[in-house]
Amino acid sequence: MSPQAGMDGQGRRIGASRRWRRVALLLSLGLVLIQAAALAGPREDYARQWPLTLGQADAGAYRVVLDEAVYRQAGDHALADVEVFNAAGQALPAAVLSPAQPLAQAPRVLALPWFPLPANAPAAGGADIRLIAERNADGSILRIEAGMDAPAAAAQAGGQWLVDASRLREPLRALRLDWEAPAQPWQAGYRVEGSDDLRDWRTLNPGTTLLDLQRDGERLRQGRIELDGQARYLRLQPLRPGPGPQLTVVSAELAPPPAQAQWQWLEIQGQRRRDAGRDGFEFVLPGRFPVARADVVLPGNSAVEWTLHSREDADAAWTWRAGPWMAWQVEAGGDARDRSEPATLASVVRDRHWRLSASTPVGDAAPVLRLGYRPEVAVFLAQGAPPYALAAGSARAGRGEAPIPALLEALRRQRGADWQPAPAYLADAPQELAGDAALAPRREHDWKGWLLWSLLVGGALMVALLGLSLLRQRGEP
Repeated sequence: MSPQAGMDGQGRRIGASRRWRRVALLLSLGLVLIQAAALAGPREDYARQWPLTLGQADAGAYRVVLDEAVYRQAGDHALADVEVFNAAGQALPAAVLSPAQPLAQAPRVLALPWFPLPANAPAAGGADIRLIAERNADGSILRIEAGMDAPAAAAQAGGQWLVDASRLREPLRALRLDWEAPAQPWQAGYRVEGSDDLRDWRTLNPGTTLLDLQRDGERLRQGRIELDGQARYLRLQPLRPGPGPQLTVVSAELAPPPAQAQWQWLEIQGQRRRDAGRDGFEFVLPGRFPVARADVVLPGNSAVEWTLHSREDADAAWTWRAGPWMAWQVEAGGDARDRSEPATLASVVRDRHWRLSASTPVGDAAPVLRLGYRPEVAVFLAQGAPPYALAAGSARAGRGEAPIPALLEALRRQRGADWQPAPAYLADAPQELAGDAALAPRREHDWKGWLLWSLLVGGALMVALLGLSLLRQRGEP
């Protein structure tokens, strides 16, 4: 073989090797892209999301009361398609708890942001405070500048504070103040004013006494201020000039929860069905509501004995839920009516299909089925940067298991039995994600899986061909 032929053969082998390396590189890039697409953020697999407003910043753990819109959007029987995400689209550890669980109940005391303000002596000209605040979209204060419309000789001293209560959605009953232990006994009177725009102020407490006294190792401290009314922003002013305490914490004492549970009711219209000579009515529940009570409404005076069944699918067998019980209604004059008590189900049910069976004829009037439920609570652990959002409605994604109850119990043992997760609130209007397309179940064999397997098999074949090509080139004279 001539030297020129040897050089040509070596050049062909080098060119073939380079081509195979390019093919292998393209295959590797293709596999990486396929894996990245398969591991894309699961938030895009949900139908809609509700931005969350935090009732307290940097609380660590939060609770969100689910509303009717979330239940209507959820499709999973166990609410596994209700999940919380951070600003980067990462799923957060979360769990849905029953409202009867102590860990799901609302906290009664919450820490509030507060800001020191300059205070003027009344004898120096009676100046008023001028506030310039930078606020977030939810109304919470990010930065504040305080000045005084007073002569230059007006004296200033500490002891006035501005409290930001704009994130609260529950009635505020009182403020609780805490401060550093003073070197000397201290007592002062304070007035609390409220405002919704930081311009117009109204009095919420004309005067109360704060004190911190010590004697023989005992300490008497009074830092609670009751409020008469609600406001987004609170201003605490001393009744007399003088040095104030070194404030450390301002907390909101919320109104106590109602003595009885607040039930939510859905009224559903049904279709008449005749079964074995008896009147029956079938209903479809528009969501995954945790139904625990049932009632029936007929026009006018009525008294009918009912039996309630439910099932998950339209072709499944019916399961007994309540009854027979008599639902009655008697007019008491005018618009007043006396009604029977609702029936209580043996357990919480989320089935879609419901059926009422009447033991006696009900005439032409169609009954209205009323199903009662208590909203559940989603508790999540804050990770990553806010804003956070609650997403619901997906046939493709689901919330992973997280030991949230055990974590909350550990936090309560460490922080005290009265500790509860801070509240977070759903936005009034949801944001569209994948829409109704997220509710369509994923096909058993999607294109990503087929393409991934095709690339793997193709890559294996190309590697085998490359090996055979190299063996043939070595065997050439």
